[in-house]
Amino acid sequence: MTIITCIDDLKRLHRRRVPKMFWDYAESGSYTEQTFRENCSDFSKIRLRQRVAVDMSDRKLATEMIGQPVTMPVALAPVGSTGMQWADGEIKAARAAEKFGVPFTLSTMSICSIEDVAANTAKPFWFQLYVMRDEDFVDEMIERAKRARCSALVLTLDLQILGQRHKDIKNGLSAPPKLTLPNILNMMTKPRWCMGMLGTKRRSFGNIVGHVKNVGDLASLSSWTNEQFDPQLDWKKIARIRDQWGGKMILKGILDPDDARMAADFGADAIVVSNHGGRQLDGALSSIRMLPQIVRAVGDQVEIHVDGGIRSGQDVLKAIGMGAKSTFIGRSFIYGLGAMGEEGVTQALEVIRKEMDITMALCGERDIRNFGRHNLLVPADFEGVWA
Repeated sequence: MTIITCIDDLKRLHRRRVPKMFWDYAESGSYTEQTFRENCSDFSKIRLRQRVAVDMSDRKLATEMIGQPVTMPVALAPVGSTGMQWADGEIKAARAAEKFGVPFTLSTMSICSIEDVAANTAKPFWFQLYVMRDEDFVDEMIERAKRARCSALVLTLDLQILGQRHKDIKNGLSAPPKLTLPNILNMMTKPRWCMGMLGTKRRSFGNIVGHVKNVGDLASLSSWTNEQFDPQLDWKKIARIRDQWGGKMILKGILDPDDARMAADFGADAIVVSNHGGRQLDGALSSIRMLPQIVRAVGDQVEIHVDGGIRSGQDVLKAIGMGAKSTFIGRSFIYGLGAMGEEGVTQALEVIRKEMDITMALCGERDIRNFGRHNLLVPADFEGVWA
């Protein structure tokens, strides 16, 4: 029996149990991967203030995200191809999040469709939308999200064009994987993964196949997807989507104070300070380094969430202390999913919850809503001085 004490334990199991192309898909960034690395490493520059001789009983991690009660300020981020990390992965992750009491966000590029997840969960989840050139497809996705009773639309703004991820190109990434000799040989070393995939019918992009004209096989799917991300996405188009959706809207991919001000003026319910996990603009600053500027710019106008590089409960607390209302985790729950399915996602959430609880107490706080900058030690040059 493997004893899980931290997210890195799940990460090691994930790498061992999932085919190389899907491990690389999750564990990579664009180009040199500088931003991907610094999303994590910049958290280590922030320190926590130890406090003693204070009452540490009756601790509370519960809060709210866009008015929704959550057991801790953590949501599962939208991750494409989650169902390739583990059979029916989106369903498994959504179930784990629902039981734990945190939001799950389904990606447009999911393997399990929005209807699949809705049919296998009891509570509303969030849906993440990529804006495509095909407006009919976008309109229908919004209507499908409404029919599935999704309680928030997470609109991703930083993927109008794809940043290049070298590993995905070299691996010939596809869902399902092409049956080349290297892929077959690699999959033969992952029997647990193979048995799971043999036992499910969900092996391609469930939100697209069957919902787009002339997309029925792997070649046509790849061609359609590569051509569809809308480079003309602007505030006018965002307003059109908002009006059609008519519900809670979160704008994801904000990494600049000017864009944050525009999002606040637009009337977003929340923004996610994010650089797409270091998978888009390589050379951009990490999310945690940009967070303070954005908080100063719009902190009293819009709810601020943050993602990128969060691998522990301590990281969550540092993000909260730097001004975020809540956080999103992507790779941390994917490691758990790839390691042991739904149980692994629960383990990842439990690791983060326990680390948050103990660390918050050792910082002298009993309620997450009171955790703030006064609990941190931040280097004077953390945000950088740029010409």
